[in-house]
Amino acid sequence: MTAQGESCPNSVSKSRFPVALRWRKLLAATAAVIALPGLAAPAMAVPGHGIAHRATPEGGFEELMVPSSMGPIKVQVQWAAHGGDAALYLLDGLRAREDFNAWTFETNALQMFAQDNVTLVMPVGGQSSFYSDWRSPSSTNGQKFTYRWETFLTEELPAFLEGYGVSRTNNAVAGLSMGGSAALALAAYHRDQFQHASSFSGYLNISAPGMREAIRIAMLDAGRFNVDSMAWPWSPAWLRMDPFVFAPQLRGLPMYVSSSWGVLGVHDQVDSAVNVFNTVNAVALEALSMVNTISFMARLNSLDIGAHYNLQTKGTHSWGYWQDQLENARPDILAALGVQ
Repeated sequence: MTAQGESCPNSVSKSRFPVALRWRKLLAATAAVIALPGLAAPAMAVPGHGIAHRATPEGGFEELMVPSSMGPIKVQVQWAAHGGDAALYLLDGLRAREDFNAWTFETNALQMFAQDNVTLVMPVGGQSSFYSDWRSPSSTNGQKFTYRWETFLTEELPAFLEGYGVSRTNNAVAGLSMGGSAALALAAYHRDQFQHASSFSGYLNISAPGMREAIRIAMLDAGRFNVDSMAWPWSPAWLRMDPFVFAPQLRGLPMYVSSSWGVLGVHDQVDSAVNVFNTVNAVALEALSMVNTISFMARLNSLDIGAHYNLQTKGTHSWGYWQDQLENARPDILAALGVQ
């Protein structure tokens, strides 16, 4: 779903059973490890045996080009501050860009984790993908390849990062909006890889009445992607993506789930006609996320599955609030990864 926040809090419930942005091609590289530091143009890097060369030191920022079945994918990383092997994957929203992962410039996530012994892994691209494996290329925008984002994030990318000393098993995943439901799906189906999952303003009941058509409209708006190319209506592939449906597979997984009712808060600006338009969209999208989240919470409660919920009144579908929620989730994430 798209909003003002996707590129362009007040009380916290922390019990097990609480009562209550905007939504990558050349062949696989076979050369030696090359990567430029900072925000310079990324270089293809293929780790060999042992630890591959890092262009920046511990705690440094680097861009890698990672081979995949979709072609090379840019991945932005901030290496663990003290050489640790844990990693946090940060997923973008529906309007994911082709140049940067929005967590790197819409939030202070890099600074937030700068002193922590955890590598931030921020894949670039995947607009409207839901980070899933599609059945075919999108038929409405001339896409030349089929999205295989789940395969990339759970097979190709972990294998690549292992060459840099990043664990394939001690990872967490967090995302906003489209990336929120995707974070839960990746963790649910790859429990050996992810030890914690966070969803910020996610759509967690996508098979509810009207949700598929809402997603259809949002995906057409964000790159003219066709939801039917992702998965047929209510097919096994579609239901596999729905957190409400796969909820039983989340048992025992530490989770942080947040959403708001869309009431204007500290990060909202309505000082221009454009901001008013964007804010109205952000209000509606966040309220829809909250309805989805409450339904998902009830589903987990019925299954006796706990999570850390942070359900707010104030807050819209925008990056300021997602930055706040990442900061709130940070202690849980570090604890699940065993990072001191």
